[in-house]
Amino acid sequence: MPPTLASLVHHSALKLTVRAGEDRLDVPVRWAHVSELADPVPYMEGGELLLITALKLDAEDPEAMRRYVKRLVGAGVVGLGFAVGVNYEDIPQALVDAAAHEGLPLLEVPRRTPFLAISKAVSAAIAADQYRAVTAGFAAQRELTKQALADGPEGLLSALASQVDGWAALYDASGAVVATAPEWAGRRAARLTADVERLRERPAPASSVVGGPGNEDRVELHSLGTGRRPRAALAVGTAAALGTAERYAVHSAIALLTLTTERSRSLHAAEQRIGVAVLRMLLAGEPDHARAVAGDLYGALLDAPFRLVIAETGTAVRGPEAGGADGDPLGTLTEAVESAAARAGEAVLVVPEGERLVVLAADGGAAVGACADYGAAVEAARSSDQGQDEEVVVGVSAPVGPVAAAAAYKQAEQALSVARRRGRVYVEHEQLAAGSVVPLLADDAVKAFADGLLRPLYEHDATGRGDLVASLRAWLSRHGQWDAAAADLGVHRHTLRYRMRRVEEILGRSLDDPDVRMELWLALKATAAE
Repeated sequence: MPPTLASLVHHSALKLTVRAGEDRLDVPVRWAHVSELADPVPYMEGGELLLITALKLDAEDPEAMRRYVKRLVGAGVVGLGFAVGVNYEDIPQALVDAAAHEGLPLLEVPRRTPFLAISKAVSAAIAADQYRAVTAGFAAQRELTKQALADGPEGLLSALASQVDGWAALYDASGAVVATAPEWAGRRAARLTADVERLRERPAPASSVVGGPGNEDRVELHSLGTGRRPRAALAVGTAAALGTAERYAVHSAIALLTLTTERSRSLHAAEQRIGVAVLRMLLAGEPDHARAVAGDLYGALLDAPFRLVIAETGTAVRGPEAGGADGDPLGTLTEAVESAAARAGEAVLVVPEGERLVVLAADGGAAVGACADYGAAVEAARSSDQGQDEEVVVGVSAPVGPVAAAAAYKQAEQALSVARRRGRVYVEHEQLAAGSVVPLLADDAVKAFADGLLRPLYEHDATGRGDLVASLRAWLSRHGQWDAAAADLGVHRHTLRYRMRRVEEILGRSLDDPDVRMELWLALKATAAE
């Protein structure tokens, strides 16, 4: 505790006597300052014990003393020490009354007590308080380090909450709560997600204060990490502002958690390199080798059905801002997938491939769900005209085992291609079979082929010499049944036969060839979709 007026009054060597403001002696004293100026306020910072002899004051003038004391109180002076036996044998009643009226503690300083002794006493008490705070800070640092080494971040949070007599919470890169101490603080921590998101938008290191007087508690938020983007965040909730010792504890926790974060980043990079090797072995048809390399890190992932996810950046015309955090939509998706897997306690293999991201995740798990949620969020942003310049297009394979990893990779690429063609963000391979092939004909190359194939027939019909295109469509739709097709057209079957011979002559192709019939049917579908 810093020195107070009460501690100075009880200091046996100073012999101070309280003449006014007895009920306010517990106020901390930041410094002892001597000034004989009639108006020392410009030189005050607040929290001082002002020492005077009234050399330049008319201490017996009630009105002058009221103005003088009122200015001191307004400047934050916490006490006034008056030396008797110098200019006045006793403290003038006018000053005593003014101090009592304003509630300013007034201390009588005997002649044998020099002001220097009071200044030394204050200075010594402040130094002792600072030493205690530093000592307590080092003790807290040792305890936090011990708990961090023994129990990881959870142990560190518990020790920190005890040190600050409050609670603490750790958030991951996505802003989700990773751990809290005590456990009851989970709800409070969850309510700060939006504040953590705003903190993550600022370059690290960054901090902010949430709450305070009138709120449930005062919470400090601190970003963690040495990079431009924070890797995590720490929240510390207390009933009041932190003292010096508590501040040391918080700074120690930030340093330890930052070291843990940076170490985790290095381990993550190493894990990622292993993941690349495992994926390459799977795609090369070597599941046994992949399982041996994966070991405990990814081994469980290969024991159950998994899905392969391929994501690439795409371009959308909406929105003035680049997609994703710092214009990195693949990074945003990576954070979402890894955070979801971490919270669910499941393994996930994430491999960046240039402008592409490959994810191997458990079927039905949180990581695949995070991909689907990403797609839904982007689709919703599109519909509200808040889309991004850069978006991620995602293709997902069907559930497979290690032996079929190469096939799953092709399935994911097919789903990705369909997503691009259809202007979708997220497509699963199973959705391809449930849909129609017709939307795939919207490709420019398919349209160009269809136009080139059918142009001679359209040109023929344009001269008014028959309706070959309509006749061909009717005949193909009736699977070559002459009577049914002729009835649809309202012509005689011999007329329809003549028209089909003209189609063969103009195109130079035989309608008896099933490949020709298929190509003509698809061409008609493609031109009809325009």
